[in-house]
Amino acid sequence: MERNPHYFWAVGLPLEIKQSISEAFNDLKSLFPFKRWVHKEDYHITLAFLGSAETSKRNATIDRIQESLETVNSFPLQIQGIDIFGNKKSPRVFWAAVNQEDRLHGLQQNVYQQCLQAGFKLETRSYHPHITLARNWIGPDFSHELLQKYNPFRDQSLSFIVKEVVLYQTHLEKTPKYEPIATFSLLGE
Repeated sequence: MERNPHYFWAVGLPLEIKQSISEAFNDLKSLFPFKRWVHKEDYHITLAFLGSAETSKRNATIDRIQESLETVNSFPLQIQGIDIFGNKKSPRVFWAAVNQEDRLHGLQQNVYQQCLQAGFKLETRSYHPHITLARNWIGPDFSHELLQKYNPFRDQSLSFIVKEVVLYQTHLEKTPKYEPIATFSLLGE
């Protein structure tokens, strides 16, 4: 067991969407030489990163979030593009972009506030929802033209319904790395 496992809240993605994302990039990995590709079971949209969390605080956030989600409806979301974080010539993170959706931002704010009230210190940068695909560019200087030319979602976005919020525990020594600890369903549309 890891000494100080980390935890985070995220939107859980449907299995078929995870599979579709994985298949979309199987043939593109050679064009995007990143050191580590995320296992398809680990795809998610982070809502709040807790870091190391003592049991009492973790349980408090579970209780608070469960109660706060009792009246939150599920909603549609689309994966529409790809982009990078980090150095423009040697990006740190390669990710899939989702459409601007106020309900996703509202869900994130809900979870974020519950975590703050449970005593967590959280990231203060503005929220930028995404699905991490790969990390650590190892090719020659990155070309932004690749993002447009090889975007598998350019002609047809990948749509799904956001139905659940999940607390994950990170296991760095395993693949997949993220274990669901608590899962809460949103109300059906």
